[in-house]
Amino acid sequence: MQTRTSARTATGLVLLLLASFLTIVSAEAAPLVAPSTVWGHTYAASSSSKFLTTPTKASANLEKRSKFVVTYKNFPDWAKNQVQAAVDLWAANFDSKVQINVDATWSRSSTSDILGSARPDRYYSRFSGAPDSTLWYASALANALSGKDLDLKNPEIIIQINSEAEWDLDGLGKPTRYEYDLKSVMFHELAHGLGFLSTSSYLFDRSKGQNVGTLEQPTPFDAYLQTQDGNRLADLPTPSLELGQALTSKLVWSGTEAIAANNGEKSLMYTPSNYDAGSSVSHLDENTFANSSTNAVMTPNLEAGEVFDEPGPILLAMMKDLRIKPAPGLAAGIPSEVRNAQALIADASVILTFDPPINSRTTQVSDYIIKNINNGKEKIVKDSPAIITGLKNGTSYSFEITASNAMGNSSEVTTRPVTPRAAWTSQVIDPAADARSITSTTFNGQPVIAYVDSKTSVLRLARWSGKSWKKSTIDSDISGQISLCVSGKKLNQTLHIFYADKTENDLRYATVTGVKIEREIIDGNAAKVQSYEEIVRVPTSSDVSVSNACAVTSEGIQVFYRDETQGVLLGAYKKFDGVWNYELVDGDRKTDFRTTGDIAFHLKALADGNKTYVLYDSALDINQNRDATLGEIRLAIRSTIDPEAWRYRTLESPRADVAVLGYDVEIVKGARGIMASWFSATTLSMPDPTTVRTLNVDSTSEVSVISTTNYGIPNELMSSDSKTLMFNCLGRLCAVDYAKFSKGQSAISLASSWQSTEPTASAWIVLNKTRYAVAGINGKLVLLKAA
Repeated sequence: MQTRTSARTATGLVLLLLASFLTIVSAEAAPLVAPSTVWGHTYAASSSSKFLTTPTKASANLEKRSKFVVTYKNFPDWAKNQVQAAVDLWAANFDSKVQINVDATWSRSSTSDILGSARPDRYYSRFSGAPDSTLWYASALANALSGKDLDLKNPEIIIQINSEAEWDLDGLGKPTRYEYDLKSVMFHELAHGLGFLSTSSYLFDRSKGQNVGTLEQPTPFDAYLQTQDGNRLADLPTPSLELGQALTSKLVWSGTEAIAANNGEKSLMYTPSNYDAGSSVSHLDENTFANSSTNAVMTPNLEAGEVFDEPGPILLAMMKDLRIKPAPGLAAGIPSEVRNAQALIADASVILTFDPPINSRTTQVSDYIIKNINNGKEKIVKDSPAIITGLKNGTSYSFEITASNAMGNSSEVTTRPVTPRAAWTSQVIDPAADARSITSTTFNGQPVIAYVDSKTSVLRLARWSGKSWKKSTIDSDISGQISLCVSGKKLNQTLHIFYADKTENDLRYATVTGVKIEREIIDGNAAKVQSYEEIVRVPTSSDVSVSNACAVTSEGIQVFYRDETQGVLLGAYKKFDGVWNYELVDGDRKTDFRTTGDIAFHLKALADGNKTYVLYDSALDINQNRDATLGEIRLAIRSTIDPEAWRYRTLESPRADVAVLGYDVEIVKGARGIMASWFSATTLSMPDPTTVRTLNVDSTSEVSVISTTNYGIPNELMSSDSKTLMFNCLGRLCAVDYAKFSKGQSAISLASSWQSTEPTASAWIVLNKTRYAVAGINGKLVLLKAA
């Protein structure tokens, strides 16, 4: 990956590259993500003499307001039809422009009386569109509010259905008094997955000798739950006896929409004195609503023979409340001071980050007052991070931060001094492409850039003609990483492009020779998944779309890619006029210095003469949120295209002060040898990395560590041109000068001050002897002139 330009064409670039200088505008910070661990259940109850079936409305042509896609695991066909009926009902009642993906499993429940269980996949806070930045929103609800998928890799809802229950198998919606209606259970569980769920728990505290309540990440559902004395459940201290008592005492719903739907009354929630995990708090009260023909769907129990064909007005009103900011609770005292305040370098501005006071929930913090100590000016913000603009680059500033509520202000916290610095100058290449994925190389003596526009999923190629950029379309329906390699000599070269199919998750391949473009599928389109245990390798049907990297030597072309289905590293290679051969590079065994880690989430390759280097991460342990908790960096090297020629090294392993190594990788040949780079995280910082790490793999030197304290959290995506390493820092682009760093000088600079919620991809080119980084900035493909 390489990038740059010359003084002779500086004026021409302004016109020929559509090169309007960017106005840098800071966006919101990346959303916070939390795992989902609490399930909502539907319990089986025996039949009673009550009216069991809700009035049925004509529903053949319900207008869809959202799209649900269900991935079935072990479901019989008759059950799929019932699930789809429930899905269609929610699709007509839940507004979202973002597809809602559901993972549904048909298996035996932990206890026979549980008919179904569900939870969101994750929870999100502080995202664009969040009604209340202090609360945590279920995946599907967060996506609906933000208008985009906050996690493209994972489903929004997880559901488990009891395969052993006495189901009504004919699917006509008329179960006997000894059978249960699957559609009704599925509709109930989908509500839990969409956010009708408290994240509270009731646990035994050994230090207190009794049960306490916990609520670490309150949701809007929790914020609408009100105790008898008018406090919000979300504001009670956690863990505490007070919260535990609230979970087993009377709670009501305080949302205005649901109050109106319940004839002006606050709906009573199900909170038995004996706490019932999976039922307590996350349901309407059984005794109050069980006999309602329209509002019983979200009571904890489903009776045999009971059927629901519509959601009912109270449920729909509560779902509307979840999209509105809850009213503030009752303040209990003055806030304590903010925690972990930091002032970070930006261009003519400063980014202030801080954690709320430890008592922010009970004191109902409403604002944060930021004072510029240099001039006394104040700014009021609602949350962290805060952007302070209108500052002078090169001037030192300090700030005071105060938390405020209706009763008063906290003590001030003063940040350390910070000096704003200018970012690199920028020019626009393509104003219509956000270049979410990007790479570059030199082809026939001129720079080329391959990039994917996430709005259209089109893979484009921009070639520098010597005077202007010529753009062409390579393929469509593309996402993920792109790899470029070049074979041939001088002006008679072939460009090799590897990329992923967005829909089929295949690995695709295109060659460009002159104006001729040819395409084929390398892997992922076979009839079945090939087990990693099989020695003779052939194409597979695994998901091979996550990562890829290519390398060209005198023997031929090679491409390496992650098998997402099995967590191993695969490869394909061929001579220039030959056919593809397949190999398994690593991840299959512990012998021969290989690993059984879950590998190559991030992957780069490099050819140096006849040597091929493949750098990748290896997750040794993964938590329930699918984040690595232990990880190492590995390097595979060979001098000939032979599957038996690989030699393996572990460049860095986890230890007491470093738990996870990875998050992205980069490998490049520099003046001092082959340089490998990656990130690291501590046990306390996970899942966020804290440092950038580099190693000269040709020497016996130790790993060098680069701190980004003045610029914020470092993270993917990495790129390098052998002189400079670029990466994301608090959603912006930062760069490390290798030469300055090796001399112990200040080596980090701010390449772009525009702050993105998604990682910004970058690459490098040289235009007329001037170095540039290429990146997707503020929805445009942009050149950044290296400082």
